[in-house]
Amino acid sequence: MASALSLKTNYTCVQSLRQFYSGGPYALSSDASFLVCACADTINIVDSSNASIKSTIQGDSEPVTALLLTPDDHFLFSASHTRQIRVWDLSSLKCLRSWKGHEGPVMRMACHASGGLLATAGADKKVQVWDVDGGFCTHYFKGHKGVVTTILFHPDPNRLILFSGGDDATVRVWSLTSKKCVATLEKHQSTVTSMAISEDGWTLLTAGRDKVVNIWNLHDYSCVTTVPTYEALEAVCLFDSASPFSSCLSSFTQKHGKKKISSSFIQFITVGERGIVRIWSSDGAVLLFEQKSSDLTVSSDKEEVKRGFTSAVMLPLGQGLLCATADQQFLIYDLAKDADHSLNLVLRKRLIGYNEEIADMKFLGEEEKFLAVATSVEQVRVYDLASMSCSYVLTGHTDVVLCLDTCVPSSGNSLIVTGSKDNTVRLWESRSRRCIGVGIGHMGAVGAVAFSKKNRNFFVSASSDRTLKVWSLDGISDDIEEVYSLKAKAVVAAHDKDINSVAIAPNDSLVCSGSQDRTACIWRLPDLVSMVVLKGHKRGIWSVEFSPVDQCVITASGDKTIKIWAISDGSCLKTFEGHTSSVIRASFVTRGTQFVSCGADGLVKLWTVKTNECLATYDQHEDKIWALAIGKQTEMLATGGGDAVINLWHDSTAADKEEAFRKEEEGVLRGQELENAVLDADYTRAIQLAFELRRPHKLFELFSELGRRTDANVEIEKALTPLGKEELHLLLEYIREWNTKPKLCHTAQCVLYRVFSILPPTEIVEMKGMGEVLEGLIPYSQRHFSRIDRLERSTYLLDYALTGMSVIEPEKKETESRQAEEEERSSEQDKMETKDMSRKKRKSHKSQDRKQKKTKVAYISAAAPISTRA
Repeated sequence: MASALSLKTNYTCVQSLRQFYSGGPYALSSDASFLVCACADTINIVDSSNASIKSTIQGDSEPVTALLLTPDDHFLFSASHTRQIRVWDLSSLKCLRSWKGHEGPVMRMACHASGGLLATAGADKKVQVWDVDGGFCTHYFKGHKGVVTTILFHPDPNRLILFSGGDDATVRVWSLTSKKCVATLEKHQSTVTSMAISEDGWTLLTAGRDKVVNIWNLHDYSCVTTVPTYEALEAVCLFDSASPFSSCLSSFTQKHGKKKISSSFIQFITVGERGIVRIWSSDGAVLLFEQKSSDLTVSSDKEEVKRGFTSAVMLPLGQGLLCATADQQFLIYDLAKDADHSLNLVLRKRLIGYNEEIADMKFLGEEEKFLAVATSVEQVRVYDLASMSCSYVLTGHTDVVLCLDTCVPSSGNSLIVTGSKDNTVRLWESRSRRCIGVGIGHMGAVGAVAFSKKNRNFFVSASSDRTLKVWSLDGISDDIEEVYSLKAKAVVAAHDKDINSVAIAPNDSLVCSGSQDRTACIWRLPDLVSMVVLKGHKRGIWSVEFSPVDQCVITASGDKTIKIWAISDGSCLKTFEGHTSSVIRASFVTRGTQFVSCGADGLVKLWTVKTNECLATYDQHEDKIWALAIGKQTEMLATGGGDAVINLWHDSTAADKEEAFRKEEEGVLRGQELENAVLDADYTRAIQLAFELRRPHKLFELFSELGRRTDANVEIEKALTPLGKEELHLLLEYIREWNTKPKLCHTAQCVLYRVFSILPPTEIVEMKGMGEVLEGLIPYSQRHFSRIDRLERSTYLLDYALTGMSVIEPEKKETESRQAEEEERSSEQDKMETKDMSRKKRKSHKSQDRKQKKTKVAYISAAAPISTRA
């Protein structure tokens, strides 16, 4: 059977849940489709439907202090501790302009309804108004005696009024027309945190940490009502009369015979340190609705830990209420009526901005549509894999949850067991989302838990107190309202050091435990009798698991190895090496023929047991991977670790084979099309196809063929013109390779010259990665130029020598004009030479006559004395 299985060759990361919000400022788009969140010194643009990061804007290495979107969502304003105010274009994510104006960090920003003015509130006690297009200051207001914490423009564009509140417990009203403070509102006793203006524009609400909401009449700036809320407030929100909130409240008051809420009175929402949402009416400061319990408050035995809301905003188009929490979460609420006609605030979506360190996680449910995650908090967060939003939170532990396991018993309701630093184990029912059992007895933190695999009627826990406990689930019913006290059936002191992992055999007969004492022990259930001790690792064992089909156990250790052991005698069957750091998790896939491992090096590896081969390595984490979950049905993977990232992996083996076959088939067709284009001498089309098929050798042949034509330059330029920048970058990489070989360098240099003639050098240099390509091109090009220069110089010397030896004739390949000139010169020279020759002949004749005359005279003169003697 095992040999008939198709082995996996590849996994693909299909979804990632990353940290996108670290607390502090955020901004909501006008249609609530995305959020702009501060994450330390970066700004993330987050899809509000699935918490995925759409894009990231890099900051200036200082934490972001204020964010604001323009009403049309085209531009984003940001400020950080550098005091720099920046304007970003969201379409291109480029900074359009920036400036400094405050002497301290900018705490809040507000945009005028027209979008042309930006108001900033600073820690330097100043309020400034800026012209957005020009980037210059139009108004400079001083008057606050402390940090300005909140700022608000009047929503009516025709009323140029600005409101500001500070930690000096005052609210100031500034007139942009007269550039003066027209009123100072002094009813608060502590920091003013939030302001809101009514629909008619004549009522101002201010909330503060003095636990009251003050309502002001903007006709004369008098305080109309003070509403005591008995909690430090962080936000006050108004909803219009057409919103679902307003209609629900109206129908609720009519059903219960309460006094009808007059339109002259204002309904508003407050949130604060208690972590609950409350709805009020200004008519007699009446509390209309209060959330029954907080989704955030966590009670501890030592102290009450409260994580309240830090801000809230009404979603546009009546989509609900968005609240931000102190532990980096966004909660989206809807107001609805229950079956008994009572009001209820429904938590529609929970977006987790920061998960901290992922300790453990498991798939949940028969269809594995949910993922239960244990992080460095007291709750267990259950994520919906479709939307990657947190569906619900299991609250009950009083300290950090370290481990968890899931199962689906015969009843069909998924169960979750968790172990915590509070030394307890808890059993949860996923449908009711409540704790149905608590196990007390461990003397140390519970670091590992595992459910029964077959009968699913017990689970095993392991603790830093070095003991194993078997807990029975008998007697537990889904119908009981009270939390059941779990009973331990067996206990054993298992190891000499902390126990890191436990696993139960598929037939529920054995349990294996791995410890920091470098050993793994196999125990017989249910009485925990020791069977085999597995010795061989040189460091602590982090993970153990039984094979689903064979009598063996896999262990992962801090000594960077993974080992497979025989259960019968405890012998080591195989050892796998490949990780560069501690191996923290290893789990079987493909019915035990393969396994997946992950470790402190941040790598995920896929192995084949039979060949000891690592088929694939994935590097998607930036820190240790502590958690590995494998779906029992789909064998989908989930990994999480110290980088607070959860990655989901799908088996892509079949898809990769299909894609490879499709590409091969397409390649054959395109190859035939390429050959047809070559036969038709359509070199432009042929070169384009060669680029698409990534065939550099064929591309070189095409350019060489073009280079041999008389119109080579025109044809090469015609073929290169349609290419995009990516293709030109690829061509330059090919040219770099051709340029290294003397036989290919001529074509390479010819094409390179045409590329530089088409594109200006400035554009080529600006291409990404071009510096490395040019570094490879320049030295060889200089070498080729030097060689050609030496060759040309040597030919001049040879020509000179041969010409001097009269071996070679003058060059015949001259233009017609030069030939004519040469012929005229030669004819003139011939005429001159003939004249010279005739002159020389005449001279020679004269000289001969003279000689003859001289000889005659000499003969006569010589003969005369002879005759006289005679």
